[in-house]
Amino acid sequence: MNTSDSINELAAALSKAQGAMDGAKKTASNPFFKSKYADLASVKDAIREPFATYGLSVVQVPQTRFEGAPEAYEWTARGSGEVRHGVRVFTVVTVLTRLLHTSGQWIEESVSAMLPNGDPQSVGSAISYLRRYALQSVAGIASEDDDAESVTSPSRRPPILPPPAPAKATAPVQHPSGYLAWLDGLRQTAMLGSASLERAWYDSPNAFRLHLTTTNLALRDELKAIAARQVAVAS
Repeated sequence: MNTSDSINELAAALSKAQGAMDGAKKTASNPFFKSKYADLASVKDAIREPFATYGLSVVQVPQTRFEGAPEAYEWTARGSGEVRHGVRVFTVVTVLTRLLHTSGQWIEESVSAMLPNGDPQSVGSAISYLRRYALQSVAGIASEDDDAESVTSPSRRPPILPPPAPAKATAPVQHPSGYLAWLDGLRQTAMLGSASLERAWYDSPNAFRLHLTTTNLALRDELKAIAARQVAVAS
């Protein structure tokens, strides 16, 4: 985290603003999970008046950069079954968030996500998610009716399972060229939620998807679970 030389006045103002804030209201719908969550507009509504009262403001600047060279790929459309062709390139999306005070003091931090395909829709979704995530973090607020009870309630805690038996040694799996880079990008996309993961999955090469499902199906399920948790955390 970067800061101005001094942040004493900013810290005092933020403390007062946080005392006046309510949780961000869950006004947006996630049709995939049939649930509600607090979107970026709700988070901004929660901080607008307290920030204005105590001389605070926020500036958020998105940036993108490409990793590696573009590559051609094809996929099968889910509805028509038509084989389509495109070009993709791994894209890193970063949002810099700076919290400002009328005294001129400031603090800032960046958050990033890697996308396997830098199409405008994916980039836009990533920017919105990162802005919301960063804004909630810098303001120190949580969504209304936060799901912390699911962590603390003994009745909701997962059962303690015995440790797995030692795995037998097997021959190393041979991966297709570019598969590991694609898998890293898919892991990053899972952090953006289920909708982004599903879109990236269907935009991926058939050879990579087939290789993952035939060699490590549990990993695919793990990525889906990670994506599902992002929605729960954001909500």
